[in-house]
Amino acid sequence: MAYLANMFSYTFMVRALIVGLLVSLCAALLGVSLVLKRYSMIGDGLSHVGFGALAAASVLGASELGVAIPVVVVAAVLLLRLSSSAAIKGDAAIALISTGSLALGVLVISVTSGMNTDVMNFLFGSILAMSQSDVTLSIILSACVLTLFVLFYCRMFAVTFDEGFARATGANAGLYNTLLACLTAVTIVLGMRMMGALLISSLIIFPPLTSMRLCKTFRSVVICSGLLSAFCFVAGMVISFALSTPTGPSVVAVNIICFCVFAALGRARALKKTARRANIR
Repeated sequence: MAYLANMFSYTFMVRALIVGLLVSLCAALLGVSLVLKRYSMIGDGLSHVGFGALAAASVLGASELGVAIPVVVVAAVLLLRLSSSAAIKGDAAIALISTGSLALGVLVISVTSGMNTDVMNFLFGSILAMSQSDVTLSIILSACVLTLFVLFYCRMFAVTFDEGFARATGANAGLYNTLLACLTAVTIVLGMRMMGALLISSLIIFPPLTSMRLCKTFRSVVICSGLLSAFCFVAGMVISFALSTPTGPSVVAVNIICFCVFAALGRARALKKTARRANIR
């Protein structure tokens, strides 16, 4: 307890904890639908777009979150439209937008101010990068994301598992797909300051995949993903503070360990059920 009290005596650690928990929760909840719809790599694509937007905002001296959020939201809607077209499908659309945005971001910075520490912060994250205004905006937007997810939970569930049936029952599947993409875009931008453009998608992918090793219903996966994501972030922060390692990679390392543990438990449970059925026969 004394160690934790010392750790959170620093203002930047408290800021990182508050924003990190909120963003981790948002990413995990949205990630369940994205993983089940086989669209989990949208986080990776949008994070690269966010890198380009953050780079441009930094060069122009504008508000980084103020520029990045609308740009990434527009990119999310565009990505959704491209992936639904006959000419460019999902994985190709993600690759097209993500690689192009990453290249443009690097070019903008290298031509104007040169490659410096800020670029590393954008790519791999830094908890020192969170200002008080960033924290306030992140809390407000995270609360909006969580509220919208709860309000439209049933519609998200329907669109995730059977989009054709959802359309047949009168649901506007296109609207809810767009909402999911926009909420994901906002979450990606908020988390990039700490996790970085290259690692933020791990918050979307790991918790749902880990939870699915043991949980079998949509609701249980959603709840387990949220709890697991919060735990992994706090554990990663503690490890980062104790070992002086980057926060983003530390959080990802904890997620990897949890995935391996859940996968082993799921395998053991499956073997136990198989053995029980064999004994019954």
